[in-house]
Amino acid sequence: MELLQANPFMALFLALFFGYLIGKLKVGKFELGGIAGTLIAAVVIGQIGIEVDSGVKSIFFALFIYAVGYSGGPQFFNSLNRSTITQVIAAIVMTVTGLFTVLFLAKQFGLGTGLAAGLAAGGLTQSAIIGTAGNAIDMLGLDPAAAKAFKVDIAVGYSVTYIFGSLGPILMVTGFFPLLYKWDLRKAAADLARKLGGGARELGEGEYLPLKRVGSRVYRVAKGAAVVGHNRIFLEDIFDSSLRVESVIRGDENLALEETLSFQVGDLVMVTGLAMALQNCGKSIGDEHEDEDDLFTVVEESRVVFVSNKKFNGITLDQLHEQSKGKHLGVFYTRLSRMGNAMPLLPGSVVYVGDEITLTGSKTDLDQIEKRIGYKPPSLQATEFMTFGLGMVLGYLLGLISFKIGSTNIALGSGLGCLVSGLLFGFMRAKHPKFGGVNTGAANFLQTFGLAVFVGVVGLNAGKDALTTIMEHGTTLFFLGVGATLIPQLITFFFSYYVLKIKNPVISMAVVAGSRSGNPAFSSLLDITQNATPVAAFTVTYAVANILLTLWGPVIVAAMQ
Repeated sequence: MELLQANPFMALFLALFFGYLIGKLKVGKFELGGIAGTLIAAVVIGQIGIEVDSGVKSIFFALFIYAVGYSGGPQFFNSLNRSTITQVIAAIVMTVTGLFTVLFLAKQFGLGTGLAAGLAAGGLTQSAIIGTAGNAIDMLGLDPAAAKAFKVDIAVGYSVTYIFGSLGPILMVTGFFPLLYKWDLRKAAADLARKLGGGARELGEGEYLPLKRVGSRVYRVAKGAAVVGHNRIFLEDIFDSSLRVESVIRGDENLALEETLSFQVGDLVMVTGLAMALQNCGKSIGDEHEDEDDLFTVVEESRVVFVSNKKFNGITLDQLHEQSKGKHLGVFYTRLSRMGNAMPLLPGSVVYVGDEITLTGSKTDLDQIEKRIGYKPPSLQATEFMTFGLGMVLGYLLGLISFKIGSTNIALGSGLGCLVSGLLFGFMRAKHPKFGGVNTGAANFLQTFGLAVFVGVVGLNAGKDALTTIMEHGTTLFFLGVGATLIPQLITFFFSYYVLKIKNPVISMAVVAGSRSGNPAFSSLLDITQNATPVAAFTVTYAVANILLTLWGPVIVAAMQ
């Protein structure tokens, strides 16, 4: 005990260990998660009386919130377009309804400022509210004891309400709403995938169209084959450019791939293409040949390209495929991701600036495609620390901006300042290829570890005061948390369904999960749909909700004064 008191950082890492251990425990599909687990573990360890320098908490929260803005910036701004306007409106309705629900419940049941902010953080499962509300409390000019009491209440409100805050959306998205409307989400997801795929066959369990499956095979040209006497363009046209001739060997000679080259009986032809094309390629060429002697030495590359060309913003993947490739350019799209989430790789999937597309092909062809649609993100290789440092400085400067809500003077604080700065720098990264980036892995680490350390310090410093508050308000807080979790979802769903006309079951449920920034609910939805069709709607609403909910911290503090 004395060892931990004398070494508070040891206690902090111990809280991280036990927190993530607790967070991995599952009850059915529900998993508490490392962040909530860390707070609970820190509060328990904090009972022995541990005080961690508040400066540690502040810097790690600033790093976390900057990474949130940086990662979500491109998608946040790109979500504001006509094709997704109804989903954006739904997210705004959810977050605003959540704010007013929390304020109403807090005032009706006499909760203080800290408990109200904690109710929002846990009931709406937005951990960042702990930090932004704490920053706002620091700006009130309270004496240290009063400010600490408010922050303890935030931690208590969060820890009591977070569990149902995470579980509630799972129950609503995968249980209540589908049961109410008798939806089969798996069938609806397969139907949506088929629609996006342009009328492709119905998908089996766990399947979706194999656009992303690329391979290479070698065939020997047979007598009477369709390609005899024709060039490679003839063969590629048969399969609508879904395969490419990579190399031709005649006898012992590796022939140059010129358009004048015609296939002859006995030629060995290496082709690369989509799985569906390769399955039928032999009918036009001949029998498949095993390259046992390593005759072919073709080297191909898989490259991630960041979409930055506005010309391709809002078009389908099929249109991008046609407009960017050019005739007989052998590049294949093998993955589409948005905000780290894999999108359905289907012809009808919509692409936005800020998306990352994984391409497979020769280096020469990839270089041409990259120039047309975007650039190879520097964020995948390294972090430009000059840009990162400048972004953090700007965040702290923005945090000094203050304004009045009623009679209360509120400053943005370093949390919201760094969020806005991260949004701007993330957006600039998407627009300007040469603008310095943050390594993707580093950004994810800052986001996760920064928040974990922050809540760990909050929990340790709360200590015995937290236990006293839980014993006093725990039951009331829990039921208020249930209300804060369920009421906004009910209002938003019915508004989206009947007013905004978002009636596709998969999209509707993805909107509810995303508008709540509910990652557990989204994971459960993916388990049911068995494909990536919910991802597009989720990322749009998640980007909007993640930003707006974070802003409610100082708003709640001001409104409760």
